[in-house]
Amino acid sequence: MSIVSIEPATAERWDDLENLFGPTGAYGHCWCTFFRRRAKDHTASTSCERSMRGVDNKEELRRLTLDGKVPGLLAYDEEGPCGWVSVAPRDDFIRLARSRSLRPADPTEPGVWALVCFWLPPRRRRRGLGSRLLDGAVEYARAGGARVLEAYPVDTVGGRAPSAEVYTGTVEMFQRAGFTLSGHHLSERVVARLELKTE
Repeated sequence: MSIVSIEPATAERWDDLENLFGPTGAYGHCWCTFFRRRAKDHTASTSCERSMRGVDNKEELRRLTLDGKVPGLLAYDEEGPCGWVSVAPRDDFIRLARSRSLRPADPTEPGVWALVCFWLPPRRRRRGLGSRLLDGAVEYARAGGARVLEAYPVDTVGGRAPSAEVYTGTVEMFQRAGFTLSGHHLSERVVARLELKTE
């Protein structure tokens, strides 16, 4: 199947997002709120607590769409929603500002957007859909007035990593898309940045 369109995840498309993520909320009840919340608001120690936290995470993501925010983009093919990418102004992602391994060198730098997550159903993986979503995220950030798009990919040189470990994308994917890669100023993480030319 080929992608028909990539659309903002608005409140009107909530049912599509909910169906795409399924009952477990994509990655273990996360509902793509991991970077939008402080650690203590997102973690839980028991399976029951994780399940309840998943409900909270889902409601948090739903609330964002009802408040008129766009937490990410949905890809569609002929069968319906088939992929997700979370992209928004960097300030929307509270955890980035507090993270020891991803904290921005200049948190006041204007016009920076961040791409923090991809999610594809297992049967859609390894078909180039992630790269198409990345292209859509670049165009969406540019249209939204971003000056820079930043991401935090995983280096998979030396072998494949489980899908749950590469939810931020791979270094190779961002290299192909023209991003500049550098080491984080406080950690061993890779930071990918793309300067966006706006009209």
